Amino acid sequence: MTKRRWTAEDLPDLTGRTVVVTGAASGVGRGTATAFAAAGARTVLAVRNVPSGEQAAAGMSGTTEVRELDLANLASVRAFAETWQGELDILVNNAGVAMTPFSRTADGFELQFGTNHLGHFALTNLLLPWITDRVVTVASGAHKVGVLDFDDLDFARSGYSPTKAYGRSKLANLLFTLELERRCREAGSPVRALASHPGYSATNLGTKGRNPYLVKVAHLAGRCLAQTEAEGAHPSLYAATQDLPGASYVGPDGRFELHGSPALVGRSAAASNPALARRLWDTSERLTGVTCPLTTP
Repeated sequence: MTKRRWTAEDLPDLTGRTVVVTGAASGVGRGTATAFAAAGARTVLAVRNVPSGEQAAAGMSGTTEVRELDLANLASVRAFAETWQGELDILVNNAGVAMTPFSRTADGFELQFGTNHLGHFALTNLLLPWITDRVVTVASGAHKVGVLDFDDLDFARSGYSPTKAYGRSKLANLLFTLELERRCREAGSPVRALASHPGYSATNLGTKGRNPYLVKVAHLAGRCLAQTEAEGAHPSLYAATQDLPGASYVGPDGRFELHGSPALVGRSAAASNPALARRLWDTSERLTGVTCPLTTP
């Protein structure tokens, strides 16, 4: 007998809960926010482009709010956190850029590492005093090709590769989750840190600046082979609401983890290295100027 696939309809009633989803104006982030709002949560769409976020929110049921957040600009991250009031049950670090030509953030970091990791690192730590339940950070199977060179984080010496930079940022997402979970446990915090990946979903991620014809071909293939943005959201939704151990990594259970029902999945040896996670954390604090607010007994 075929196992029934887990869907957003299996979410618990989230009435009275508050959720922030970064990058919720499109793609998997929009799918994630849509499901949270439909389940009754007050859902905050943290987006770089507010009009696009408002357009996305208009298509959602339930209580939604759109706030500006540019993860490639630490001033914007700080502004978002400084205006936050009240408890935040779940933070989903979903936003990201992929396979971009070499560029830098407003603070001078390589764009993919600066946006996908450092922006979320700063945001999470600045919001952590308000968070009561979970931090879910969206990684990728691409983390398996990621290598952290702390002496060359912007590829100045080794030469820039969009694929290597993306893999590095996704490896950083998993190491961040590992170290955040350790710190939460040592501090006696109730917050759990988990990670997810959406599998293969038909979204616009990674298409900016690409040949328009190739993008159209990719979208055509996506419509035939890929999950929808709603299906791609399932691992994040599962990680955010199911009773899972801290530092769990959730992805699709199908062939090559491209599609399927959300389940616990494996990660690379590097992504499981606690010493590497601690070094990345210390480096991230130095680069962003943001420190962890948790204190240990």
